[in-house]
Amino acid sequence: MADLTRVDFNPVYENIRKIMHKSRKDLVQTINTSLVKTYWEIGRTIVEDEQDHSDRAEYGQGLIKELSKNLSKEFGRGFSRSNLQNMRNFYLAYPKSQTLSGKLSWSHYCELLAISDKNKRDFYEKESVNAKWSVRELKRQVNTSLYERLLLSQGKDNKEKVLELALKGNEIALPQDIIKDPYVFEFLGIPENKPMLESDLEKALIRHIEKFLLELGKGFMYVGSQQRVTLGNTHYYVDMVFYNKILRSYVLIELKTGKLMPEAVGQLNMYLNYYKTEVNDEYDQAPIGIILSTDKDQIQAEYALGGLSNQIFTSKYTLYIPDREELEDEVEKVLASYHEKE
Repeated sequence: MADLTRVDFNPVYENIRKIMHKSRKDLVQTINTSLVKTYWEIGRTIVEDEQDHSDRAEYGQGLIKELSKNLSKEFGRGFSRSNLQNMRNFYLAYPKSQTLSGKLSWSHYCELLAISDKNKRDFYEKESVNAKWSVRELKRQVNTSLYERLLLSQGKDNKEKVLELALKGNEIALPQDIIKDPYVFEFLGIPENKPMLESDLEKALIRHIEKFLLELGKGFMYVGSQQRVTLGNTHYYVDMVFYNKILRSYVLIELKTGKLMPEAVGQLNMYLNYYKTEVNDEYDQAPIGIILSTDKDQIQAEYALGGLSNQIFTSKYTLYIPDREELEDEVEKVLASYHEKE
């Protein structure tokens, strides 16, 4: 009889573990899809019942109140008045069940329903699916106004981006598609007015690299910090280097804790030339440079970047969540001026 203590169970054990994890994941997905469909059906039932009454608003409030009391008594949690109101709004926002994504949970949809602007809501829905955001990640992107930041970073002459974002999410095809302005580093927990060295900012971002990658966006992989560039007998160091697998490009990031200075553009341009010649392989596209600073003079930046063959972008970063209303107002002004030209 075989000595069971000597048998190597690891391959069998690992295979069973994979089967169990997949089974649990599939089960959660099935339950989630069923729950979303059930809540959509409940929302449809409430709306259709309201439509049979002339005093819909008053009747609807009374109906939800009574439903909440009775459903909670019979089925337990999940039927609060606010949740039933969400189910009603869910059906109104998505009247065709075929448009619902089986990849999003009810909690995702509750967050999306809080967004009144349909273009903006459609964008966050597409990105949640495409980027596989958790509910927490979705909340973070909404709170930091990702939609507005992407629109404002595209330039005033490209506001058809509104429709593209709503229909497809943030599709990355060109280097400028990965740029945000501003970038938000609220996850570092650093007070807004605290003086900081560039090396300290770099270390803080590395400690929170997963959250930094989320802020950078889709397709980014971390390569390293203080990556050496040797020219002659002189060593230079790139603050942070990433690789974007969608664009197939190295992305070199320089951090500046003050205002953007023109000489920073020249230095980064030198690094890009080095990477293009010495680091890129035959499958890589031209490297991309991003300078992140606390402030920049737009005209000065345009002159500093003008005429360069390399792709360098300048963006501001902030250590706190920007005022959403201010960003929304800025977007509205840009869109208004854009529509006046049409």
